Amino acid sequence: MRNYPTIQDIREAQERLRPHIKHTPLLRGEKMEKALGCQVWLKPETLQITGAFKIRGALNKTLSLPREEIANGIIATSSGNHAQGLAYTARMLGVKAILVLPITTPKIKIANTEALGAEVILFDGDNAARWKRVYEIAEEMNYTAVHAFEDPLVMAGQGTIGLEILEDLEDVDTVIVPMGGGGLISGIATAIKETKPSVRVIGAEPALTPKYFHSRKNGERTSLPLKNTIADGLRLSVPGRNPYPIIEKYVDEIVLVEDEDIIAGMRMLAKDAKLIAEPAASIGIGALLAGALKVRPDEKVCAVLSGGNWDLSDLAEIYKACE
Repeated sequence: MRNYPTIQDIREAQERLRPHIKHTPLLRGEKMEKALGCQVWLKPETLQITGAFKIRGALNKTLSLPREEIANGIIATSSGNHAQGLAYTARMLGVKAILVLPITTPKIKIANTEALGAEVILFDGDNAARWKRVYEIAEEMNYTAVHAFEDPLVMAGQGTIGLEILEDLEDVDTVIVPMGGGGLISGIATAIKETKPSVRVIGAEPALTPKYFHSRKNGERTSLPLKNTIADGLRLSVPGRNPYPIIEKYVDEIVLVEDEDIIAGMRMLAKDAKLIAEPAASIGIGALLAGALKVRPDEKVCAVLSGGNWDLSDLAEIYKACE
C-alpha cells in the first residue's frame, strides 16, 4: 500500500465524507487585516461536530475499511482531537473505540471523547510510547489501529480541506497550516499543489517543538527533546515518517511561532473574528502577527483554524487580557 495520498484519493475522500461532515465556510477577517498586513480568510474547522478537523481523516479511514475488519473495535492515541473524531466515527458505525491519551490532555477533550462512548486510557509517556501501548492492546484484543497522521487515508481525509479552500477562494495566494504530526498539512499541501501549484503553502510550528523546521534544515528527519508548548495539539518531538517527504515536496516554507504569539492569535480571533480557537489552531494568526512570514497588503491569505477544543477556564484566563 502507498504511504502517501494522491489527489485522486483526496477527491474520493471528499465524496465519501460529503454526507457526514461540514463543508466549513471561508470567513473574511476584515477587522484583522490591518494588523496582519494582508487580506485574511479563516477556515474554521472549529465548526465541525467534534470541534476539529480530525473527524475528516478518522471517518475517511474507517469508512474505507471492510466492516469485519473493525468489528471488534478501533484504537488510537491522540492529543485529543483525533480521539474525538475516532470516537464519533465508532459511535456512528456501532463499534467500540479505545483512545490512549496523554495525562496532560485538556479535560474537555477527555470529557468529549468519553461522552461519545469511547473508553479513555490516560498514559504517561511520549507519542512513541503511547503508540507502542496502542499496538500492544490492538494485537491482544484484535482491534484496528487508526494512526492520526501516518495513514495515507487519514491524510487524504484532511486534504479535503485544501479542496474546499480552492473551491471557495479560487484566487487564494497563501494557505497557512498548523504542523503537529504532519497529517493535516501533508493532505492539504497535496490537494493544493496537485490542483494549483502557484498557491504558497506555509507550515506553522511552535518554536518550542520545531521538529519539521530543524528536519528541513538538517536534510533528514530530526528528533528533538520534547518541550511543553501551549499548543498541545502540535506537541511532538519527531516528524511523522510518512508526512515528512510529502512536506519536503510540497510545503514552501516552515515558520516558527513563539507561545506568546500563539496566545496573541487566540485573543485576536476571539476579539475580532468572534471565534474560539484552541492554541494549535491559532498558530497561523500568531505567525502573521509576529511577522514570521512575508505577506503583501493585497495578498489573499487563508489560515486553517484546526480546532476549538480547550478548557473554558484556561480560555478565560487568556481572554482576560483582551481588554
